[in-house]
Amino acid sequence: MREVAFIKRNKNKWLSFEEAIGGKVNTNPDDLAGLYIQLINDLSFSRTYYPKSKTTVYLNHLAATAYQKIYTTTRTDKSQIKFFFQYEVPTIIREHKKYLVFAFAIFFISVSLGVLSAIYDDAFVRLILGDDYVEMTLKNIANGDAVAVYKSGSNWGSFIGITMNNLKVGLYCFILGVTGGLGTVYIALQNGIMLGAFQTFFGQHDVFWESVRGIWIHGAMEIFAIVIEVMAGLILGASILFPGTYTRLESFKKGMKTGIKIWLSTLPFTFAAGFLEGFVTRYSNVMPNFMSVGIILITLGLISWYYLMYPFQQTISAEEL
Repeated sequence: MREVAFIKRNKNKWLSFEEAIGGKVNTNPDDLAGLYIQLINDLSFSRTYYPKSKTTVYLNHLAATAYQKIYTTTRTDKSQIKFFFQYEVPTIIREHKKYLVFAFAIFFISVSLGVLSAIYDDAFVRLILGDDYVEMTLKNIANGDAVAVYKSGSNWGSFIGITMNNLKVGLYCFILGVTGGLGTVYIALQNGIMLGAFQTFFGQHDVFWESVRGIWIHGAMEIFAIVIEVMAGLILGASILFPGTYTRLESFKKGMKTGIKIWLSTLPFTFAAGFLEGFVTRYSNVMPNFMSVGIILITLGLISWYYLMYPFQQTISAEEL
């Protein structure tokens, strides 16, 4: 679409939106949030096809003003949290979907490397997981409980310790994006290779299914959240390396703000994973298969829907405006 046609098609809508956020027209906050989604789609389209145009500058300013207006209008914490998870995060995910693809690609490549290395090098698993952990797990397997390690400690102690560790890993994935994304990629490779070697180790000792039905009760959300946090780190890294039409400092600030929002969106899933690991995983070997599999499918389905489906269900193409 030519820029002139794009402006002509949407000009009246943008002017009406200006009036709404300027207070000239009374608009319900929820309606304003819906209009904001349309504006973000217009901005995304304009950035793609007219990156250096005055239209893009105008829409960027209008979107920033609208954002502040919405947050001013929705004063309660409950409304702000609802807006954040219902509109803002899905919009960010949609706008930065290529980094989501990159994050998953890095994850699958690193897991594959871990699997192949464990298969072709008998010493690799000990190198990655450590001799103490391997020996302990071999004893657990011999005693008929491959995932007995998750039963150690108290419920609350395990929950707190595990959650703090997962928060640390997630924060590293994001904040190391300041290295131009290299630190983020390193953490992603480290965790992916470890996961691949870990699961291969259980498979080599004929307890793969026992490990899956136990570990992935909490692992579905835990690992998926790490991938999303890697996405946040990649966005931060790209903001430094590829500032586009912004100054490098402005681009970095924008990337930092976007990355923080993505990282914050993973926190409920990280806490949920820690809770499951502390209170549920320890009973995986005594619960029926349908229950453990059901928990895995529900947790994986929930986080997959939120990050992979919901953001794109809200998409409004420029041709529909």
